[in-house]
Amino acid sequence: MALTLSGHSSRVLLNTALRHGIGVPLMLMSLLAMMVLPLPPLLLDVLFTFNISLSIVVLLASVYSRRPLDFAAFPTVLLVATLLRLALNIASTRVVLLHGHQGPTAAGEVIHAFGDFVIGGNYAVGFVVFSILVIINFVVVTKGAGRISEVSARFTLDAMPGKQMAIDADLNAGIIDQTEAKRRRAEVSQEADFYGAMDGAGKFVRGDAIAGILIVTINIIGGFIIGVVQHGMPMSESIRVFTLLTIGDGLVAQIPGLLLSVASAIMVTRVSGEADMGQQISSQLFDNPKTLGVTAAILGLMGTIPGMPNLAFLTMAAGAGYAAWRIHRRGQQSEDARVEAPAPAVPPEAKELSWDDVQPIDALGLEVGYKLIPLVDRKQNGQLLDRLRGVRKKLSQELGFLVPAVHIRDNLDIDASTYRISIHGATVGQAPLQANRELAINPGQVHGQLRGAIVKDPVFGLDAVWIGEEQREQATSCGYTVVDASTVVATHMSQIIQDHAHELLGHDEVQKLLDGLARTSPRLVEDTVPKIVTLGTVVKVMQNLLREAVPIRDVRTILEVLAERGSKSQDPVVLTAAVREALGRVIVQQINGLAEELPVITLDYSLEQILHRSVESGAENGVAIEPNLANRFAQSLREAHERQELTGQASVLLVPGNLREFLSRFVKHAVKGMHVIGFNEVPDDKQIRIVASVGDGAARR
Repeated sequence: MALTLSGHSSRVLLNTALRHGIGVPLMLMSLLAMMVLPLPPLLLDVLFTFNISLSIVVLLASVYSRRPLDFAAFPTVLLVATLLRLALNIASTRVVLLHGHQGPTAAGEVIHAFGDFVIGGNYAVGFVVFSILVIINFVVVTKGAGRISEVSARFTLDAMPGKQMAIDADLNAGIIDQTEAKRRRAEVSQEADFYGAMDGAGKFVRGDAIAGILIVTINIIGGFIIGVVQHGMPMSESIRVFTLLTIGDGLVAQIPGLLLSVASAIMVTRVSGEADMGQQISSQLFDNPKTLGVTAAILGLMGTIPGMPNLAFLTMAAGAGYAAWRIHRRGQQSEDARVEAPAPAVPPEAKELSWDDVQPIDALGLEVGYKLIPLVDRKQNGQLLDRLRGVRKKLSQELGFLVPAVHIRDNLDIDASTYRISIHGATVGQAPLQANRELAINPGQVHGQLRGAIVKDPVFGLDAVWIGEEQREQATSCGYTVVDASTVVATHMSQIIQDHAHELLGHDEVQKLLDGLARTSPRLVEDTVPKIVTLGTVVKVMQNLLREAVPIRDVRTILEVLAERGSKSQDPVVLTAAVREALGRVIVQQINGLAEELPVITLDYSLEQILHRSVESGAENGVAIEPNLANRFAQSLREAHERQELTGQASVLLVPGNLREFLSRFVKHAVKGMHVIGFNEVPDDKQIRIVASVGDGAARR
C-alpha cells in the first residue's frame, strides 16, 4: 500500500513539475548531479532499469505511431535519453574504478547480471558480444538512419514550396477552408522541422556509439592499472574483474542505445498512413496469398534436398502454405459476400412528346466521358461533387451572387477520358483527364524527371505529368505541385466561372439581390428600380463589373450610385464608370492588398494625346487606332507587365477616366493579367509610385 501511494505521489509530483515548466530543468540538474556526485550501487540499479524501460517505451511509441509527426517530440526525447545514458556511464565508471576490487557486485546487481549471466562470466565472450552490438548500432542502424534523416530533411525542404502551392490550390478550389489550410501549412512546417531535428539527433546517437567504444577501452585499461597498482591485485585477477564489470556496464548502456537507434530508424523510414507499422506490414506483406504460396513451394523444395534440415524446412513450408490458403479463402468469401447489382428497371412505355421533353439549357454544365464517371459517383468514392460544391460556395461569397448549380451528365459522344465545361450550352473549356492518376504540375522551379504522360495543365497552361499515386512523394520532393483528378476539374471549373461570371448573372439573380437589399434598405430599392433605372440597366452594370473581375457584394453602394447618376445618364458604360469610382477602394485592395503604396504604369504624354483624339473622334463609329501603333503599344505593355511580374508585384495601368473602358478592352486581349484603373478610382489615402511609362515604342522606367 505504501509503495502504491509512493508511486502515485511520484506521478503527481512529476505532472505538477511538467505543468509548471520545471520538469526539464530538474531533469538536466539531475543529469549534472549524476556526472558530479558519486551514486550508490542501489541507485545505479534503479537508474539503469529506468534507462532500459525508457528505451523500450520510446521504441514501442515509434512502432505504434501512424506517422512521424505523431511523435514530433522524438528528437528531443532521443537527445535526453542519450544524455541520460552518458551520465550513467560516467556514474558507473566512477563506481567501477573506485570499488571494483571489492567484487563483481560492487557496481550494482544490474552490471553484475549483464557481466555474469548474459555473457556467462567470460570477459572474452563479453568483449566479442559488446563489439558486435557496437558494430550493429554504429555501422548498420545509426549510419543508415542518419543518411535517411539527412536525405529526408533535404527533400522535405525542397518539397515545401510544392506542398504550399498544393494547399493554396485546394483552398482556391474550395476543397478546404482557411482553418484547414492554416492547419496544413503548420503541418508542412512542422514536418520540415521534424526531419531537420532528426538529422541533428542522429549525430548524437552516432556520437554516443563512438563514446561507448572509447569509454569501455578507457575503463578496461584504467581498471587494470588501478587494480594492480593501487590495490595490489594479481594481473590476471585485475584484468578479469575490471573487464567483466566494464563489459557489463557497456552492455547495460549499449542495449538501450541500440533500441533507441532502431526507434530512430523506424521513425525516419515511416510512411504516413491510417495504420501503425505492424498493421501496414501485415496488410502489405501478407495481403497477397501468392507471396506465401510461392514461399511455401520454395521451402518445400529445399526441404526435400538430402542433407538439409528437412523437418525445419518442411514444417515452415506447411505453415506458409496453410496461411496462403487461409488468405485466399478469406478473399473468396469477401468476394462472394458482395451484393449483386440490382437488375435494371423496366423502361416505361413510350408516350407522346410534349413541351416537357424540351429541356432548358443549363447555365453551367459539365459533361464527362464514361471513364470519368467514377469521379462523380459517390458509391465509388467520387469526390468531384463535393469539390464543385465547395467551388460554388467560395465563388458565391467572393463574387457576390449565387453561382448556379453545375449540372453533370455523361456524354458518349466525347472521348472516354475527356471532360467538357459549358456556359449556356456553349463549350468554354475541355481537357483530357486520367481518373486513376494524379497531375504533377511544374510551377517553374523543379529538379528531377517523372515517369508519365507529359501534358499541359488545363487551367494555367503549365507543363505537367500524369503520375501514379506511388510517385506522389517523389514528385512533391522534386518541387512539383501534385493534385488529384477531381481537383484538376474543380480548379478548371473555378477559373471558368471567374472568367465568365458576367454571363452567369441574369435578371433573376439581380432581382434576388435587390430583394435581399430591400429587407434592410426598402426605400432605396423602391426609389431606384424602376423609377430611375430599369432592372435591365442594373443587370448590365453588374455584368460590366463582373466582366472586369469587380465583385458585386456591395449592392447597396452600387444602387446608391445608380440612384444618383441614373437621372443624368442611362448609358450602362457611364454608370459602370461611376460605380467603379465608388468601389475604388475595393478594386485597389483586391489588386494590391492593404499596402499603402500602389506601383503603377502610366501612359506617355504623346500616346495619351493620340488616344484622346481617337476616343473623341470615334464616339459614334467606335474607337480605333492605327494597327502599327496598336502593335507597338501592346509590345510596350507586355514588356512593362513582364518586369512587374519579375518583381512579384501586380501590374497596374493607371489611365485617365475617359480612356479606361477602351484601354481595358484593349489590354484584356493584348496582355493577360494586367489591371486597368482610372485616376478617379484610386483612394485618396493611397500613395502612387510610377514604375514605368509606356508609349508607342519600348516601355520606359
